[in-house]
Amino acid sequence: MSEPTQLLKTDTLNEFTTLELAQALMERLTITPNDWHRLKSNRQARAGEQAAAALLFLLKNQPEEALPRFNQASGWLDRSISAPPCPSHGHNHPH
Repeated sequence: MSEPTQLLKTDTLNEFTTLELAQALMERLTITPNDWHRLKSNRQARAGEQAAAALLFLLKNQPEEALPRFNQASGWLDRSISAPPCPSHGHNHPH
C-alpha cells in the first residue's frame, strides 16, 4: 500500500530542481529567531542547518562558501565547537 504513496512523492519531488529542493531543505532546517534559545546548543539541529546551507552553496558552484559551513556542521557533530553566548544578552548573562 505504501508504494503508490511513494510514487506520488517521487513524482512531486521531480517537479523541482535540485537547487530548489536544497533551498527548501535549508529553509526547513534554518533555526528561526523564535527557536534560537531552544535550539542554539542542539548539535543535530545546528549541524543540519549548516550542512543544508553548505549543500546549497555547493550546488550554486560556490565551494568557498560551502566549505566553512561543512566544517561548522562537522564541528557541531564532533563537539569541537559550542554555541556562543546569546548576542541579545551579552556575555554576563549565560543562557
